[in-house]
Amino acid sequence: MTDFSPDIFLNRELSWLEFNQRVLAEAAHPANPLLERVKFFCIVSSNLDEFFEVRVAGLKQQMESDVAQRSMDGRTAAEILRLVTKRVRRMVEDQYRLWRGELRPMLAKSRIRFLEYNELKESDRKWLDDYYRSQVRPVLTPLAVDPAHPFPHILNKSLNIGVSLDIEQDGDTVSRLALVQVPRVLPRLVRLPREDGAMDFIFLATLIGHYLGDIFPGTKIRGQWCFRVTRNSELYVDEIDAGNLLKAVEEELRNRRRGEAVRLEVDEDCPQQTWQLLLENFGLTEDDLYIIDGPLNPTRLMAICEGTHSSELRDAPFLAPSAPAVRDRASLFATIRRRDVLIHSPYESFGTVVDFLEQAARDPNVLAIKQTLYRTGGDARIVGALMQAAESGKQVTAVTELKARFDEANNIEWAKRLEAAGVHVVYGLVGHKVHGKITLVVRKDDDRLRRYIHIATGNYNPTTARLYTDLSLLTASPDIGEDATNLFNILTGYGRFQPMRKLLVAPFDLVQRVKALIQREEENAQKKKPARIVAKMNSLSDANTIEALYRASQAGVKIDLIVRGICCLRPGVPGLSENITVRSIVGRFLEHSRVFYFENAGKPEVFIGSGDWMSRNFYNRVELVVPVEDEALRNRIVSQILGAQLSDNTKAWQLDSEGGYTQIPRAEGEVKRDSQSEFMALALGEMRATKRKPRIVRPKVKPRAKAR
Repeated sequence: MTDFSPDIFLNRELSWLEFNQRVLAEAAHPANPLLERVKFFCIVSSNLDEFFEVRVAGLKQQMESDVAQRSMDGRTAAEILRLVTKRVRRMVEDQYRLWRGELRPMLAKSRIRFLEYNELKESDRKWLDDYYRSQVRPVLTPLAVDPAHPFPHILNKSLNIGVSLDIEQDGDTVSRLALVQVPRVLPRLVRLPREDGAMDFIFLATLIGHYLGDIFPGTKIRGQWCFRVTRNSELYVDEIDAGNLLKAVEEELRNRRRGEAVRLEVDEDCPQQTWQLLLENFGLTEDDLYIIDGPLNPTRLMAICEGTHSSELRDAPFLAPSAPAVRDRASLFATIRRRDVLIHSPYESFGTVVDFLEQAARDPNVLAIKQTLYRTGGDARIVGALMQAAESGKQVTAVTELKARFDEANNIEWAKRLEAAGVHVVYGLVGHKVHGKITLVVRKDDDRLRRYIHIATGNYNPTTARLYTDLSLLTASPDIGEDATNLFNILTGYGRFQPMRKLLVAPFDLVQRVKALIQREEENAQKKKPARIVAKMNSLSDANTIEALYRASQAGVKIDLIVRGICCLRPGVPGLSENITVRSIVGRFLEHSRVFYFENAGKPEVFIGSGDWMSRNFYNRVELVVPVEDEALRNRIVSQILGAQLSDNTKAWQLDSEGGYTQIPRAEGEVKRDSQSEFMALALGEMRATKRKPRIVRPKVKPRAKAR
């Protein structure tokens, strides 16, 4: 039973939308290079797509169910949806105003243009005519809508053209609606041939629209408008009753594109009669309608960021060096035996992790490899190393998560390939996603059998490792090795969870251990001992954990939270959370690492891991958190990483008690601090010793706050 009323929690969905607004702020920031601004503009739309596919779809399902469930902040699903709709409309208006008023004109000045058909030269029209007839026309399928042709099923997030036309029928003129799906197999942007280096494009939908008379011969085209529908894309798999989980997920994936509609986007000039007809056929209301004055599905604009561009249009390229501890080391196993290794990606190369797997696959002394795979991105080196190891006779096990959202099809394909190569593939615990990132390598060293372990905050995905900030720990700790062995035995076989020596593991004991660590800081503060918590994560929404943080704050514990996305905790409330600050950093790289610091009466403990402080991570996923016990590595995390992020006054935003965010201002004369830029400079050895040093996080003990 909660000790606090619902009004001291922020709403999860609204908090997520505030995160997306911070992404939009990066698109609007004039200091960012133009194409980077376009990238953030596209990410806003991609994020909103997923928000509607999952969160809005979930709210609608709650409204349709018989269960009247309230959120932790005391709202019904209907109340949340009304607030969400209002907030999204304001965000979308801001987004497209930015496109029309700044981004598109600035792109045109940089010789990147999006042309209408009437702006084309005659040579362009001839080239496009050939392109249309050879590449586009053969894959188009016009769809009539009339009594003989019922309204077709429109695929999730596909772009379509609604066509109003007149046809002659029995001597009369009849108005009809027809549809044309813009083919997904073709580039959404058609680049026109230019010899001067200019980048001129025409939208594929614009090109198709010009040839509607060819697609519907003998008709009179009265109007055309693009539209796009978003559908519920959550998977619903009953794992207990599923005879074969892989086949069950495959079947559900086929249903995903046919889920219930949750949003309709239409062109700004689409007439009311048309969009009302679309809403009716999709089972939607006007509350679900978004009228767009700009390109539908802006994510396809990311194509303009590819290729060679002037340096001022992009962030300076960054090639991550290897971490100093492994640089010029022939054997990673020998290096890890000497001491633990910490890798801070993308500032230090994720290639070290790939090398670790490849060395293990080739090494004749390696007997077994066990690994969890959540999102691999289909990387040939990582999966290839497992295949090579299996083919060479090693015992290889891959715990593959089939239900990694929107990566299900990719993971299924790789699971089949791994099995074909002789890898033992399992799908983890029934009812729980295996989200923890761990590799166990068993090697016969000269002195004894030894276990080498890699544990990370991010996925085994070299592509995202260049874009996400994460931490990896490589260790030969016997205790962690024993824990890893026991964990894989649970994941692949039957057995009751036994308390681990070092690892904190969800869904078994992670939430209890986290609450105990928070409570210890609370008790230390009450005893006037040093007490401090610094926690960095993607999301914070577990009510019980938030309540524990409130109690610690009331006891006088200074708590600094770095939460990229959702945060349901209200900081700075007198008598409740005045000792808590919450900041969010949105920059060039996606902040993805989870780091937890506890002062422990002057004997600090630091943990890294895969799990956020959310109910789903505590109770519905297999998550791993590991202590960093090497003193030098622990000090590096505290001083260099957390210290820099708590001092960031360039990309950091502060959360207030009402759920709003403001960028942290720099005081007059204060030195600019951009933590991500500092990490890049530090990795490249460019931070001169004469410059400022990152500030130590460990605080002075503050007087205990009065209890509420």
